[in-house]
Amino acid sequence: MGAGAGGALTGALLIIPAFAAACVLALATARRPAGRPLVYGVSGIIAAAGFLCGLIGLFAAPAALALPLGLPWIGAHFRLDALSAFFLAVVNLGGAAASLYAIGYGRHEAAPERVLPFFPAFLGAMNLVLVAGDAYTFLLGWELMSLASWAMVVSHDRSAENLKAGFVYIVMATFGTLMLMLAFALLAGASGAYAFADMAGTPRGALVPALVLGLALVGAGSKAGLVPLHVWLPLAHPAAPSHVSALMSGVMTKVAVYGFIRIVFDLSGPPAWWWGMPVLAAGGVTAVMGVLQAMLQADMKRVLAFSTIENIGIVFVGLGLALAFKGNGLQAAGALALTAGLFHALNHALFKSLLFFGAGAVLGATGARDLEKLGGLIHRMPVTGAVMLVGAAAISALPPLNGFASEWLTFQAILLSPALGPWGLKLLVPAVGALLALAAALAAACFVRLYGIAFLGRPRSPAAAEARETDGWSRTAMVGLALLCLLAGILPGPVIDALQQVVSPLMGARMPAQGEVAWLSIIPVGESRSSYNGLLVFVFIALSAGLAALLIHRLASRALRRAPAWDCGFPGDDPASQYTASSFAQPIRRVFASGLLRAREEVTMPPPGDMAPARIRLSEDDPAWRLLYTPLAQAVAALSARADVLPHLTIRQYLGIVFAALVLLLLVLAIWP
Repeated sequence: MGAGAGGALTGALLIIPAFAAACVLALATARRPAGRPLVYGVSGIIAAAGFLCGLIGLFAAPAALALPLGLPWIGAHFRLDALSAFFLAVVNLGGAAASLYAIGYGRHEAAPERVLPFFPAFLGAMNLVLVAGDAYTFLLGWELMSLASWAMVVSHDRSAENLKAGFVYIVMATFGTLMLMLAFALLAGASGAYAFADMAGTPRGALVPALVLGLALVGAGSKAGLVPLHVWLPLAHPAAPSHVSALMSGVMTKVAVYGFIRIVFDLSGPPAWWWGMPVLAAGGVTAVMGVLQAMLQADMKRVLAFSTIENIGIVFVGLGLALAFKGNGLQAAGALALTAGLFHALNHALFKSLLFFGAGAVLGATGARDLEKLGGLIHRMPVTGAVMLVGAAAISALPPLNGFASEWLTFQAILLSPALGPWGLKLLVPAVGALLALAAALAAACFVRLYGIAFLGRPRSPAAAEARETDGWSRTAMVGLALLCLLAGILPGPVIDALQQVVSPLMGARMPAQGEVAWLSIIPVGESRSSYNGLLVFVFIALSAGLAALLIHRLASRALRRAPAWDCGFPGDDPASQYTASSFAQPIRRVFASGLLRAREEVTMPPPGDMAPARIRLSEDDPAWRLLYTPLAQAVAALSARADVLPHLTIRQYLGIVFAALVLLLLVLAIWP
């Protein structure tokens, strides 16, 4: 192991006890006014060090280390390769930004002792997952990550909605951990080789890897937010404080993506030709369902939470394409698809953290998350309005920002699907491409709605009319992320080349070097097929906008004219005459959501002469709850009622049950391959 690799791993391991020390510091200072900025500042410094370790490890040789910790006589294994180093950089970049933001935002926290100790614990647990080199250490970090985030979700425990969110979250987290535990058990086999290095070299038949794929898709997908395992996400993310929401949505979901890649791409062996099909289908459905539900929400943080589901679907489309191409011997195309998925994971961490920070700034300034109570904030919060516009454009995949670059790469990979042999993939990939295009269009409409209703127009409430800009720490964090969104969009070539350190070992191929392309363009396959230059697009947009502004100011009148807003010929100034979030979404709600989500509109119209206002009540029904979780909860309740007889059995009946279970386990061992 080289000096750089060993140093990066050592530094990454030291990050974990450093976060533990920050937890102790938080317990000692949480109730003091100076405690919050101190703990968040220390956490930010540690996360910045972790980010540097990730960058160093990305370009260094893999490193491994065993320590006498954990299980007796076995120890704990740690490793840092390009895959874990990339996600280490993503996690700690998000952690550093959230810590910087929280130095200012944390002053608004009503009960800091319920959040502050768990914040560094959450960051440390995610780092532990990424450097784990065996199943035990991985699952330990995974559980600590779930418990620390759950504690912050239920920090405002006086709200019944928050308690429900915490309950659903912890149940889904436990279920996901169980699935991952079973996946690792299958990978370890009868020998019980639980270290990742041993798992990767174990020969297996066709059945075990297929089962592992399904378990990893369910286990990691439940944490990432794949449909129909997404139900906890729109409940938990809005319930948590905004800087924690940014970590859970922008960062924790990437740890789940890492877990899926580690198990399926690294430990399970070469993929079969069909492995990409369930991943592709899950990704396409998740992208459309996520953004469609986001379009119907009035709560700003719920919009962002459902949008996370959509973007996780886009990431898994890239991963599914990579599996399909590699399983069919098209490693170069698979390298493009995997690069697109990893690039979008990075981009989502940037713009989703930015958007949650902006939502937190709006919440702190107005006390409201309901879009119908906002409006006109761009005049009262100009910096927040500007960075939120960048985030909204980035997540809408508009050039020249980073969201466009990664989604464009995904579509370039989809266009290579005719080279796939099996007809199932030939039919599925274009269908998923159509779903992805629909999701992109709906995402643009969704964030035009969010930004337009919240920041444009006139204030819809006194709180919005009296809003003030957020603090300097929060603005600095948001501006920094907005600049990164722009840089990753106009200069995607260096990012793509860096990602080949991850892609090449997993796919056995890499994309062409983008640094050698003239004018900082990117050419994913060949110049004759397609190319993109984010820098030229940015320069063109800047020059066009500047020229248009110059001509308008030169040729038009410089006089400032003010007039009442146009209201169908009536000069009224009532904000109620503006478009609302519900009315903006009505066409999409009626076309797409009436069948899929059972969206309904109940209009109460007073009779003639009655001066009472008309009312409209909107309702929707998530099919995951209706078709899966409600029947499952009813079945569990019925089974629990039947299990009430167990405490009243005799000792001979108990012994008989134990004997039957023992015989069943022996049969499993006897037929185990």
